[in-house]
Amino acid sequence: MLQSSIFALCHVTVFFLHLCEAEDFKWTDDHHSSFYYSTFPTGFLWGVGNSAYQTEGAWNKDGKGLSIWDAFTHKKGKVYMNETGDSACESYYKIKDDIALLNELKVNQYRFSISWPRILPTGIKSDHVNEKGIEYYNNLINTLLKNNITPVVTLYYWDLPQVLQEKYGGWQNISMVMYFNDYANLCFERFGDRVKYWITFNDPWSIAVLGYETGEHAPGMKLPGYGAYKAAHHIIKAHAKVWHSYNNLWRSKQKGMVGISLTSNWGEPVDITDQKDIDASERYMQFYTGWFANPIFKGDYPGIMKDYIGKKSAQQGLSSSRLPTFSTQEKTYIKGTTDFLGIGHYTARYVTHKIYPLSQGKYHTDHDVMEFVDPQWPNSGSDWLYAVPWGLRRLLNFIKTHYSNPIIHMTENGVAEKLHCAELCDEWRIEYHKSYINEMLKAIKDGVNVKSYTAWSLLDKFEWDEGFSERFGLYYVDFKTKNRPRYPKASVQYYKKVISANGFPSKKEVESWHRKSIETCSTANQLLAADPLTTHMEMVTEIVIPTVCTLCILLSAVLLMFLLRRHS
Repeated sequence: MLQSSIFALCHVTVFFLHLCEAEDFKWTDDHHSSFYYSTFPTGFLWGVGNSAYQTEGAWNKDGKGLSIWDAFTHKKGKVYMNETGDSACESYYKIKDDIALLNELKVNQYRFSISWPRILPTGIKSDHVNEKGIEYYNNLINTLLKNNITPVVTLYYWDLPQVLQEKYGGWQNISMVMYFNDYANLCFERFGDRVKYWITFNDPWSIAVLGYETGEHAPGMKLPGYGAYKAAHHIIKAHAKVWHSYNNLWRSKQKGMVGISLTSNWGEPVDITDQKDIDASERYMQFYTGWFANPIFKGDYPGIMKDYIGKKSAQQGLSSSRLPTFSTQEKTYIKGTTDFLGIGHYTARYVTHKIYPLSQGKYHTDHDVMEFVDPQWPNSGSDWLYAVPWGLRRLLNFIKTHYSNPIIHMTENGVAEKLHCAELCDEWRIEYHKSYINEMLKAIKDGVNVKSYTAWSLLDKFEWDEGFSERFGLYYVDFKTKNRPRYPKASVQYYKKVISANGFPSKKEVESWHRKSIETCSTANQLLAADPLTTHMEMVTEIVIPTVCTLCILLSAVLLMFLLRRHS
């Protein structure tokens, strides 16, 4: 016990010493804190995003089927304060309102997801197609196009039809490949004449690990050691199947592109001169990004994953690896199945080598890595999200190096705050987006092939197991009011300036943007805070006014009776 304590103390000491000594990788000579004033290439695309379950609401309206998130959130104790996405932002009823916000931002693309159970209530095409759901997404897509905003559509953002979970075990079952392909082809058939950017899966890492390993997310299955690997295996096959379907049946007519969006941290070695830490960083990245990117770009799982999980499985007395294998035919079929790579990125970690006991054989210990955060990194309230802008540049260069510099679309990047009041002056979000966008600009200067940036997210929304306690939106949403009014934060004004200038033309201009954004939001924030009746207008209209009127009538009647009696 004493030896392990001393070992841990030494690792922590080394970690803090190297925080001060760490240098940039030699991609450029720029320092972490330097700011690069320049603009993005002509034609660079700017957008914002949302997902269906987090924003739409209308969970049981117009023929929509139950999703795994509907079922999960309706169980007590699964989500902070037992909150649900039943109503969320009411975006199902507010297409015109939300597109007006997109116009205010001056974005030229909008990323949203289609709710699988909204158009196929059971998840199975042969059972029933819900035309009301089709109509909703047709209206959304058509309204976007009328406003010169390109739709970027995600087919799967975590809301699997509950019937498929109950009947087959969800992504633990190979049959999901066929059902997902049927659903995707229905979307291509109904929407593909207008949609040119398709994302099959958003953040499959979270689907697999949080949904089927730890149980923190829907469907809440706890299958440590194999659940995540099995789910990921089927997701990769489903992605490849859909890409081939589009390629063979739709591409020549619709001229679109199909990709996948992977969310990944960056893992920085604690000691950049220590080979063990460098190797730990490589394992960290391969167990995050490579897990999905390697099969899609190279046909198979990373060698590091196969070696480590295979070795640990054997030491546990298992006859085969807990990591499934692809056949030779499957490797050929999967390799090259993406037209672009979507990247979601929020934060980074320092990593070092650590050997875990065999009894802890599960995803989080299979790669023998320990994570650290620098206490000086800004943290806005989410316990996992620290602002480490230089991590994005490293991640993008990692992808360039490992996967032959593919076309990259930044599909998610943003920061939350944990505030329950109507705080609109989000200076920390301005600083976050400014710094991360600038690191992306540096990566483009390094030669990385980044084509677009999507700020996450347009609205405050339901944040999965955190409920409504975390706010990622550029627009504040008042969840206490039935109509869910939206209010612009300071970051709206700032992001709009970045978009209009296509980057950061000069120090003087960028400083001016910041000053004006804060001035604008200060006025709006004071007005919102000074008039609490604005937030509770429905209560005033529906309860207070009728009550006061009733009392006035009663008092008038009593007074009239009193006067009549005196007169008689």
